[in-house]
Amino acid sequence: MNEMNQDLCAVLLDELTIKTRIAELGAQLSEEYKDKYPILVCILKGASLFLSDLMRAMTIPLEIDFMSISSYGTGTKSTGVVQIRKDIDADLHGRHVIVVEDIVDSGLSLSYVTNYLSKHHAASVKICTLLNKPAAHKTAIKVDYVGFDIGNEFAVGYGLDFAEKYRNLPYIGILKEEVYL
Repeated sequence: MNEMNQDLCAVLLDELTIKTRIAELGAQLSEEYKDKYPILVCILKGASLFLSDLMRAMTIPLEIDFMSISSYGTGTKSTGVVQIRKDIDADLHGRHVIVVEDIVDSGLSLSYVTNYLSKHHAASVKICTLLNKPAAHKTAIKVDYVGFDIGNEFAVGYGLDFAEKYRNLPYIGILKEEVYL
């Protein structure tokens, strides 16, 4: 038994459910972006697993790039102050950008990122997230492609972490409160 399982109170999304939904998103993006050569900008570290599976589910030419941002520090809630730790390398001028994120919580970080990327004169900037917490949004952010809407549970696994742990779980679980409080 995986010792990380003891820190979870439930499995929120199993491997097959995640894989099936990502295949659907990949097909949708392939159709909507055919003949556009999109660039997928992965927000590190959490979205790396999602990006890997999503781009393999897409059937069109695409490019990838990476950004690393921070707004959480060591806590469990966003501070709202975004720091870019690793910027994009690609020229976005005239490109169709799909920001690939693991989870939209408050929406503050992604609002900052989409505004920042739009200043690079992209043709379009859209958001594709694996998880969305609509009840937690603190800003009016448009999430264009959503894997799953979830409640305010503290989700870990499949790239999502708490204190850099649990990213390697192949499914998404709900962390017990006593682990992070």
